[in-house]
Amino acid sequence: MIEEVGWDHLVRAGGDLSFLIFRVLDKKGRVHVMEIQLDKAYPRVPPMVSADVPYIFNLKWSMNSRLKNLVQQFEKHLEKLQGFWSTLDEIDRSLQIVDSKQASRAIPSRQIHVGNDCFIILFIDINDPRSLPECRFMGLGNTVNSLRKTWKRNVDKWERDKAFLENLECLLNTQLPRLADEETNNHLDECGICYAQYLPIGDELGPRTGSATDYTCENNSCSKAFHSVCLVDWLRSITTTRQSFNVLFGNCPYCSEPIAVKINATKN
Repeated sequence: MIEEVGWDHLVRAGGDLSFLIFRVLDKKGRVHVMEIQLDKAYPRVPPMVSADVPYIFNLKWSMNSRLKNLVQQFEKHLEKLQGFWSTLDEIDRSLQIVDSKQASRAIPSRQIHVGNDCFIILFIDINDPRSLPECRFMGLGNTVNSLRKTWKRNVDKWERDKAFLENLECLLNTQLPRLADEETNNHLDECGICYAQYLPIGDELGPRTGSATDYTCENNSCSKAFHSVCLVDWLRSITTTRQSFNVLFGNCPYCSEPIAVKINATKN
């Protein structure tokens, strides 16, 4: 069952195979995690699918369907969302997003700092992401009223062939605050293996008890965070992992790019 999808795509599986978590790369190299829940009556009963997408595709399933058919349908669904995610990437990599760690690929809105304690909330059209977004204004009365009037006055200047940020600044008639250099490569802090931000507190982890993620995949399209402890344990379970002195060499569980992790970063 798993072989037909590929063990290299498997992130996690329930002991009774009641759920499977696969990673799938889209055409832009973005890593997507798809969780599949299998009913006891599988394959008579179709699987339940959840993923980091704004909406789930309509699964086509029959008694003859297999997991690889589900993954293929998911890949086609990802293709339809490429323009939407490219627009979100343009926003997330350049502008100051409120609660950026909560700004997932499944959410079609972004709250953005525009300066002077004011914010805008943009709602991106999933099916037409280059179109004029719905915009709501938040902040101090006079400043927000001025921004709102400027937006309404310039709304006809939106051009779908222009870069999204260029359009935004044209309608608002202002330069939006950019990310500080140290924030441009910001990533989610949740470990890609144990799905927790912090390690549990316990004697067996020694000085690393309760510590946050401390390793990030260097592939910019992935940038997944991990606890070194979790990553070393995972690499040791993979037969292709190599060891040289106190360093393990293998591949990222999400994007398959080469990674190297020190063993002395693990449990004492």
